[in-house]
Amino acid sequence: MATGADHKITVTPSATRAGSGGWVAVVALSLCVATLIASEFMPVSILTPIATDLQLTEGAAGQAISVSGLFAVLTSLTITSLTSGLDRRTLLLGLAALMLVSGALVAFAPTYAVLMAGRALLGVVIGGFWSMSAATVMRLLPEGQVPRGLAMLNGGNALATTIAAPLGSFLGQFIGWRGAFFIVVPLAAITLVWLWRTLPQMPSPRSAHAANALAVLRRPEARTGMAAVALLFMGQFALFTYLRPFLEGVTQLSVSLLSLILLGMGGAGLIGTWLIGRAVTRSLCATLIVAPLAMAAIAIGLIAFGTMPLPTAALLAGWGLIGTALPVAWWTWLSRTLPDDAEAGGGLMVAVIQLAITLGAAGGGLLFDTAGHRATFLVSGILLAGSALLGVLGSRKPSLS
Repeated sequence: MATGADHKITVTPSATRAGSGGWVAVVALSLCVATLIASEFMPVSILTPIATDLQLTEGAAGQAISVSGLFAVLTSLTITSLTSGLDRRTLLLGLAALMLVSGALVAFAPTYAVLMAGRALLGVVIGGFWSMSAATVMRLLPEGQVPRGLAMLNGGNALATTIAAPLGSFLGQFIGWRGAFFIVVPLAAITLVWLWRTLPQMPSPRSAHAANALAVLRRPEARTGMAAVALLFMGQFALFTYLRPFLEGVTQLSVSLLSLILLGMGGAGLIGTWLIGRAVTRSLCATLIVAPLAMAAIAIGLIAFGTMPLPTAALLAGWGLIGTALPVAWWTWLSRTLPDDAEAGGGLMVAVIQLAITLGAAGGGLLFDTAGHRATFLVSGILLAGSALLGVLGSRKPSLS
């Protein structure tokens, strides 16, 4: 892998010293991730009261989710070049402050326009933070500890994804949808103070020319890896998005049993994020290949055994165990394959993931409506197997073994 001297990240004394105490900052970043993801998905469970209070249709209220995704994509593609020369500590603190402002805007929104503005700001924070995440962990921790640091960040993601919707629904009954959203404000304030106290100075790796996220695609290994990531998330969300109608219509579960299975799936995801760091350390190459193949096998297994509750619950627990943690492997791949372009590569990966989720969910919905769950899950398995095949090609480097 070619790495010109003009592209290398300069390790400053402050960044070097961060190696010993960097874990404290990584924990703070994990809290930031959990707060961000909880904020992103909380509207799912409280759309009806939002729509009623602001006199909207539920479809219009649902755009509060899509607008944050749109701004996350736009931000992830541009933030590296727009913030060239800005200390990354200052940038991350600014994003944490913006998260606080976003939470306050949404919680006190008098109109639909203010609500959408607050959600757009949240999208900026999501895109900006995730774009910086791999590069930041690389500067806070020694190289051998980076996979564990990325796994910790993904653990915050998994925890928030598991509890955001049920917590929002539960709290909304007692303190209203505005109160549920306002909880983000003190969490963002805690995160801001914690990051301010623990993040070292991290001068921008490029003050003259910042790499453009799309320019990373000029590198063959980047094109292969990003294509594998796209297939992975398309396959995952083509199936995952339609689990509820599958469990209700095919497995014939009650709402309480369905919720229990989904909770077990989330719990397995938390375990997976704890295990993935060890798997990646032993063999990143094998993880990138075997994990999506296992998910493809689970998709086929759901076609075969989807009418049986216990096998279905076991298969979905396996899906959560692998699927929730697998992004850690690809973020680790990014840190090893593009160490000189970790910020630009991170921005590109965030954009690829967001677009792949959108395409997978939309395409899966069309298949589910027109051809049923079997066709949807079969296509999911094919996409996941394709990700594994590209993983073989993308991991043919000694440094990834």
